[in-house]
Amino acid sequence: MPARRLFCRCFRRSAEMQAIHDDGVIKYSSQRVDGVMAPSAQLDQLDRARTTLFDLGLIGVYSNGIGYGNLSLRTSGQQFLITGSATGALRHLRPDQFCLVESFSIDNNSVRSRGALEASSESMTHGAIYATDPVVRCVMHVHSRILFDALLAQNAPHTSPDISYGTPAMARAVAQLVATQHSLPVLFVMAGHDEGIVTYGADIDSVLALLVETLNRNLNHDKDRHHRR
Repeated sequence: MPARRLFCRCFRRSAEMQAIHDDGVIKYSSQRVDGVMAPSAQLDQLDRARTTLFDLGLIGVYSNGIGYGNLSLRTSGQQFLITGSATGALRHLRPDQFCLVESFSIDNNSVRSRGALEASSESMTHGAIYATDPVVRCVMHVHSRILFDALLAQNAPHTSPDISYGTPAMARAVAQLVATQHSLPVLFVMAGHDEGIVTYGADIDSVLALLVETLNRNLNHDKDRHHRR
């Protein structure tokens, strides 16, 4: 397995340590039907992109056992495939570790899905993006200390720091942000979700490319910080 580039959470203030305790916790009301996704070219392509992000340290698991990072791909309408909850420690995912979100309600804070696992805790955020922009077909949510700090310092598009991840408020804030963007792909910061970065666009390749290019650009500007432990 390739060596991973570990740059997430190099140093953390005590307030930030408190903020990660609910990372990965599902906050929506789940209506899940048990099932297994059939193998497909779509799942293969999504998993390859996910493996790239895993090897970069943008998807993974923290020392407290909480996983981070999730990917999704629109199938039709507002339905989408998404990585299952608590899969961050795995470099590759099997079809049964993906879920199909069949519908969601921001107002009711509910997600209806099909799969062997619960859909990602960020499912409503992904859904809000798909519902707002019909051209979007792929969403990637990753964690990176360097990107989070650098992009906020650059005043990149971001949600309010007062809005927590996985909530109806976050889904609404994301929908409002997406509505202001007029070209794809797009990258923004979830300022209220420590280290949270979201990228979305019309296809897997363009979304992944923007994320990797943005990471490399900021690593080149801060090489010393990248190597801190």
